[in-house]
Amino acid sequence: MDIHNKLTGRKIIAFCSTLFLILSSITNPAYSFYPAINFLPMQKGMCYAVWEKNQFASHYSDESLKKLTSLGVEYVSICPTHYQEKHNSKKIYKTERTSSKKSLIHVITTARALDLKIMLKPHLDLIDKFDGTYWRADIGFRCEEDWKEWFRSYKKMILDYAALSERMNVEIFCIGTELSFASTKSSYWEELIDEIRNIYGGKLVYASNWDNYKNITFWDKLDYAGIDAYFPLTHKTNPSLEDLKNGWRGWKQEIKTWHAKTNKPILFTEIGYPSTSHAASAPWQNPTGGNADPKIQANCYKAFFETVWNEKWLAGVYWWKWDTNTRAGGENNRHFTPQNKSAQNVIEEHYKTSER
Repeated sequence: MDIHNKLTGRKIIAFCSTLFLILSSITNPAYSFYPAINFLPMQKGMCYAVWEKNQFASHYSDESLKKLTSLGVEYVSICPTHYQEKHNSKKIYKTERTSSKKSLIHVITTARALDLKIMLKPHLDLIDKFDGTYWRADIGFRCEEDWKEWFRSYKKMILDYAALSERMNVEIFCIGTELSFASTKSSYWEELIDEIRNIYGGKLVYASNWDNYKNITFWDKLDYAGIDAYFPLTHKTNPSLEDLKNGWRGWKQEIKTWHAKTNKPILFTEIGYPSTSHAASAPWQNPTGGNADPKIQANCYKAFFETVWNEKWLAGVYWWKWDTNTRAGGENNRHFTPQNKSAQNVIEEHYKTSER
């Protein structure tokens, strides 16, 4: 079946689904057509990322995906990474740390056989970060010609992944991640979205950084508003669970107020906490030293589930991140993974018992 016919088929299914929702809202008041997100099952997700060319195609990866499903995970975000040299470089390219297309096909096929639904979420990282001063949010230029050249390179990368997503029937495709400066160039993104729609018939999302989601102007052209939700919860030392929940309550109200203006279902395209003392105050920071603190990580997970999980505007959540090694993590591990830690038990408890 060619791409045109596949896209047409997807559009027919989408039309029928929408018609069903409208008729249901007329015949049964319990089915309120507004807001539409009431009809969306929660995406119980996990991020799955590697920085090796063939790791997704390994036996270890296959086993790790099986373990993932045992926790009640239903969606997996697969995250290959491309690179550019500096924040003001215009060429985007693969390295030996970029997942090969063969390995991506393998991991998508394996995930599908396990009844997992898939988001393909390409990342872009810098080779030279100037000792950590710059990151992908800083990618940008002073000259319009430089912007044009960068977007040509970015479009080539992203359309290739969009075509793969269509070929593999991927449910959701993420068009960009945490590109805060670049996201100000709205016309380029709108043009890119139109080109993606021409070759890919699934759902589209952009993953904004937690401090930038309200600045995105092209949400209306996407199916979901994505937030990489590394919101700081408290600056207290050794915070209680209630301190963490109070932190989430403030952010929850801000997001709810913003959502009322856009009525766009929201995905937390990333959310996570390291097992360190700064997990609640700076959850985006990679651990650099100190002792592991799995308790505060687990409490941060609990605070989310007990304050945000049941919000109607939330369409799904993807925890950062799951490792291809089933023995990864552990109570003495300071990194983001919840594997073999108390946080894993928190995920399993809520993913398996949720009615959404």
